[in-house]
Formats: sequence, structure tokens, C-alpha cells
Amino acid sequence: MRMLNFAKRNFKELIRDPLSLVFEIVLPIFLLFIFQQFNIPAENFKLENFTPSIILFGFSFITLFTATLVAKDRTSSFLIRLGTSPMKSSDYILGYILSLLIVVLIQNILFFLTAIIMGLKFSISIIPTILVSMVISIFFISLGILIGSLVSEKGTGGLGSIIVQLVCFTSGMYFPKDSIGSIFAIICKMLPFEACLNIIQGTLHNNFTNLTLTHIIVFIIYFIVIILLSIILFKKRMISDNK
Repeated sequence: MRMLNFAKRNFKELIRDPLSLVFEIVLPIFLLFIFQQFNIPAENFKLENFTPSIILFGFSFITLFTATLVAKDRTSSFLIRLGTSPMKSSDYILGYILSLLIVVLIQNILFFLTAIIMGLKFSISIIPTILVSMVISIFFISLGILIGSLVSEKGTGGLGSIIVQLVCFTSGMYFPKDSIGSIFAIICKMLPFEACLNIIQGTLHNNFTNLTLTHIIVFIIYFIVIILLSIILFKKRMISDNK
């Protein structure tokens, strides 16, 4: 019950900030719309391919605002006051994740509704795509918790912006990695964002030819490591901040 109450509080904090809603939902929808008006003759920008890209792009802002929320809670002594309650660190982590999963679900529904209005063919595969993307979003939320535990509220903007840029340029949402060079392609394979995009696109299209074993291994490693690090570091911060 305490975890659910904490999740409700986090969700209210997110929707109370109109700027966060603009970046998390309005900006991705705007980009989805505006890039389709350009009629760019590239596979990446076709509506059925760019919609999954926009979903992933929205997740990068989820990371940014998760980090800001966690760092803000720390600097405002909110977590210090909660530290006197019988809540466990896992309750805090699940509280953050649950509240942001609601935002992710709203994001996905609005993104697909916009894409369908713009001409995306409705398919039953949209439902599993939303479910898969919500699992992937847990990685981005955990990354935000990790960043928010590492730095102050002022520092989250810089690190969050780096994540946004990494998603844009290493996932393949704007251009194929092979068009840049072999070194850049290796960097993309070492990071999890290309794997995330290929998983979402593969689920939507029922076609996983672009998803390799390397992608799966890289994503699983990052997923587990980031979640574990976020839990460990958040717990240590809770202990140190309460001293």
C-alpha cells in the first residue's frame, strides 16, 4: 500500500509539471508529424519504421525526468523524511517504476493513435508492441533512477541530454549506422539503443530479421546491470542522505 501511495505521488508530480508533459508526449508527436511532411525517401522515415523510433525517443525523456524527479526528492529531503517510514528501498524503486509505466502507456497509446490517423495501418501487433515497449521502458526508468542517485538536480539535465543524443544517433532512428562508418557501427552495437529499436520494430512488423543474437545479449546485459546498479546506488544514497 505504501508503495502504491508513493507511486501515486510520483505520478502527480510528473503531470503537475507541464514542461515534462511537453517533452515526454507533445514533442515526440510533433516530430512524428513534421518528419512525415518532409516525405524523406528513406526507409528510416517511413511511418511504420519511424513510429517505433519515436517511441524510443520518448523513452529518452522518460530517463531525463526520472532522474530529475529522483534528484529533486533527494535535495528536497523528501526521501530523508520517507526514510523514517517502514518502506524498503525496493518499495521506492517500484514506486518510481510503476508511476512512470503509466506515463509510458499513455505515451504509446497517443503515439500509435497519431500514427494511425496519419496513415499507419492498424494491426493487432500494435498491442504486443506496446507491451514489449513497456518492458524496455523499465530499462530507461532504471537508468533515470541511477542518474538521479548519482548527481544533483542541476546535473541531471546534462546527463539526460547525453542519453537523448545517444538514443537519436546510435539507435538508427535517423540514419543507418553503416552509412557513418565501421567504427560508429561498432559503437552502436556496444550500446543498447539499437537493440531496443530493433526489438520494438520487429514486434510491430512481426519480422525480426534485423534483430541479431548480439542485440539480444547486449540488451539483456544492460537491462540487468542498470537495474541492479540503480537499486544498489539508490539504497546507498538513502543511507548516506539519512545520516
